[in-house]
Amino acid sequence: MTLPPSGAQFELASGSQRATIVEVGGGIREYFDGERPVLEPYDIGDLCDGAHGAVLAPWPNRLADGRYSFDGVERQLALTEPGTGNAIHGLLRWRPWRAVELQTERVLVAARIHPEPGYPFDLEVSVEYRLGTEGLTVKSTARNLGDVPCPYGTGQHPYLSPGEGTIDDCLLELPAGTLITTDERQLPNGREPLGGGELDFLTPRRLGSIAIDAPFTDLRRDADGRARARLRAPDGATVELWVDEAYTYLEVYTGDTLAPPRRRRGLALEPMSCPPNAFQSGESLVRLEPGASHTAQWGVALSR
Repeated sequence: MTLPPSGAQFELASGSQRATIVEVGGGIREYFDGERPVLEPYDIGDLCDGAHGAVLAPWPNRLADGRYSFDGVERQLALTEPGTGNAIHGLLRWRPWRAVELQTERVLVAARIHPEPGYPFDLEVSVEYRLGTEGLTVKSTARNLGDVPCPYGTGQHPYLSPGEGTIDDCLLELPAGTLITTDERQLPNGREPLGGGELDFLTPRRLGSIAIDAPFTDLRRDADGRARARLRAPDGATVELWVDEAYTYLEVYTGDTLAPPRRRRGLALEPMSCPPNAFQSGESLVRLEPGASHTAQWGVALSR
């Protein structure tokens, strides 16, 4: 039997909700509440593009020239975004993940990063996906299996669905006070307080034709420690994504550089534990000691 490009499909269900987690990349291929997509799906016969739903580890976003220094040793990673000379979105996007536990409403998938020249560390990453009253909740855990410390950051790449049509007529509410500005390689080069500017979505407003591919921080949090972003669609439904305190950055991507059928069909809202180029800057980078673990959680749900 020939498997689809995304490998084995781990199907979850709870009440009106259903989700499919995939073997390749350990990500989310689809998440529906009834007939309404909560996250923009991709077809079972398609190759995942635009990091669609993927787990981003041991770093999210971009690393300039694929180079970094850790504990005084220079390392070189493969350039997976050769056009701009960056290494992007970690090492697990195209690797097989195994289902460690699988129930009707929950799956725990895991993958191991074995030492390699650019990242000579032994790391196991697991992700628990669970459907329930809060929608889809996602808990990522990394554990250092080696005998030396390793650098670590994490993220994920869901696309919030507008339902029918594009995201242009949706209202976006983004709980961020600061934009991390980027250069032509989409690497950080400064910070700007949003303060009512073009990219200030603290108060919900229409996206229109604005193109965004940028990281945001200074997240506003509720009493429970969660920061919540919302995409309100013309059909009256709202997709809400929340992140816990381990995620201090959100990358927003309106999908303008994707292939035409996918362009602006979903809003990528990417939880990140560190900003782009963190392996070089050290900003919010986790130093994971031998035997230590790091956990981060986010979730998404539909309301009507």
